[in-house]
Amino acid sequence: MRQTIGLLALMILGLGSTAAHAQAYPNRPVKIIVPFAAGSGSDVYARLIAEDMSTAFNQNFIVENRAGASAQIGTLAGARAPADGYTLLIATNTGHSANPALFKKLPYDPLTDFTPIGRILYMPYLLLVPKASPYQSVAGLIEGAKAAPNSLNYGIGNSSSQVISAEFSRQAQFVATGVTYKSMPPALTDLLGGQLNYLFIDVTTAQTQLKSGRVKVLGFSLAKRSAQMPDVPAIAETPGLAGFEITSWVGLVGPAGLPAEVVQRLNTQLQRTLAKPEIRDKLIALGAEVVPSSAAEMELFMRQQLQSWTSKIRNAGILPE
Repeated sequence: MRQTIGLLALMILGLGSTAAHAQAYPNRPVKIIVPFAAGSGSDVYARLIAEDMSTAFNQNFIVENRAGASAQIGTLAGARAPADGYTLLIATNTGHSANPALFKKLPYDPLTDFTPIGRILYMPYLLLVPKASPYQSVAGLIEGAKAAPNSLNYGIGNSSSQVISAEFSRQAQFVATGVTYKSMPPALTDLLGGQLNYLFIDVTTAQTQLKSGRVKVLGFSLAKRSAQMPDVPAIAETPGLAGFEITSWVGLVGPAGLPAEVVQRLNTQLQRTLAKPEIRDKLIALGAEVVPSSAAEMELFMRQQLQSWTSKIRNAGILPE
């Protein structure tokens, strides 16, 4: 009897300790790893969310950029972090949906090495050319590419741009040369300098140059026009490209084994943050579609996106490295 009472007492103390831990979280700064360079779309979104979470939790949420290897460096750091909720990761279709089909060997598993917390947004891509480019439309670019096979080049700043570019040339039936960059900002710099003929890039990263007028926008990677930029045609409007639509996604995850109480606390606040008009308006102004979710919905979404991007990559004829 004494042993039973003692065990029950220990169990109650253990439960109390767990509850206290969950209530106390976070009691020190939280790091959010962004596996892309500063100034990229994912970086901008992460900083908006980190700022609001810092206020909500009365604790610093610090963004740390770990770019390189098509998001593998930062994503691996997120997977290897202690499962205590103090290191989180901005997950995207690059690291979690496309990389498994783009690389023969990954240092992490996109599903089993992570704990889903919640989805944040979708983001379409723009097709840009330099201001001095002779091409005025998607059809004009395709015509020029077909007239001189393999004479045009394009930038690859992440796996999203790689897959979109490959699918674009496959459906339009022309050949061009891809130039690989560490991230999107340097690819945009070379486009401005005339070293690239065209570039698929997220709206957020291109914001400054769009406002400056130093680039021309030929189309959106959507099936229909965007409400934010109604004057820009959807690429799917171009003859021969009906149904062309590829969008990227962004979410929040932690390492595998993250305590359920911490996941719930983070997800609840993430949804509150994304519901705030001032946050939503900023994200929408950046071209994003805000799509929050529960942790369970995020897990299912990640599985679906892995299948979808794997299919796109195989259809585009991209061989794994």
